[in-house]
Amino acid sequence: MKAVGYKAPGAPDILQDIDLPDPAPPQGHDLLVRVKAVSINPVDTKIRQRAGALEGDDWRVLGWDAAGIVEAVGPDVSHFRPGDRVFYAGALMRQGSNAEKQLVEETLVGHMPEGLDWGQAASLPLTAVTAWEMLFDRLSVTHLTSGALLVVGGAGGVGSILIQIARKLTGLTIIATASRPETREWVEKMGAHHVIDHRGDMAAQIRALGLEHVSHIASLTASDQHQKTYEEILTPQGHLSLIDDPAHFDIMGFKRKSAVISWEFMFTRSLFATPDKARQHDILEQVSSLVQAGDLVPTEHRRVTGLSAETLVALHRDSEAGTSIGKTVLVF
Repeated sequence: MKAVGYKAPGAPDILQDIDLPDPAPPQGHDLLVRVKAVSINPVDTKIRQRAGALEGDDWRVLGWDAAGIVEAVGPDVSHFRPGDRVFYAGALMRQGSNAEKQLVEETLVGHMPEGLDWGQAASLPLTAVTAWEMLFDRLSVTHLTSGALLVVGGAGGVGSILIQIARKLTGLTIIATASRPETREWVEKMGAHHVIDHRGDMAAQIRALGLEHVSHIASLTASDQHQKTYEEILTPQGHLSLIDDPAHFDIMGFKRKSAVISWEFMFTRSLFATPDKARQHDILEQVSSLVQAGDLVPTEHRRVTGLSAETLVALHRDSEAGTSIGKTVLVF
């Protein structure tokens, strides 16, 4: 099968067009999926920079978002059958979706929302699971939660779906950050009640909205740069959750507020085979239902076609530039 992979970590141009054997017939709870579209996430570039071929293999194939058709199922599969259209974010330590076929465990897969094409569906899984876990598992938000949620980096992939989920399923007032006219327009389209500029004085901008504090902060980028602001604006006993990898982040400044601080990493359940790892399937099924009902919309902002190393090298470079809006999808 056709795939794009690499052997040793490095810059984007290490990605190569390769030909791999088709995956073995699925065993256990695995599905064999013919991939129709993928999307690009920062994790793709981080793994490419830091890790080489998987143990026992000559290559590493990246890609942790996909939409496709189930071709075969393992003997223990209960949720899917051949011919099902699915979307998913795969496991970190298995070969990824930048290939024509992929094995993925059913606990990480959802039925693709009806009415979406392959690219639209591929824009959703990883970021939707991340956003859902961040809101409901890490920030302890419920459908009845009120207060104010600050989403820093609102125009990115996670921010784009997090805003939507919070707007639809909670009572929170959503303040998203954006620094360019096009990103301001995007986060407003996603459903933010207010937009502020993270390059300016965020505390002053929040006070200008008539708020002294925010009860919840979703820090999606540059957490170390905004730490002092977070200490100032987070309400006592508030919640802060991060997804990025700050070089330095000292939590002592939050002690006197008895703040709850957590990281969200959507691969944790699959990486450690936690007892609740099937929650990812449940989340994707709920997201699928909300999309079908028109309550959530895909976050695709850019589309390219054709699986090739040349295309993926360009997309990795674009991702590393840090100016992406929503999600970039690649349709095979």
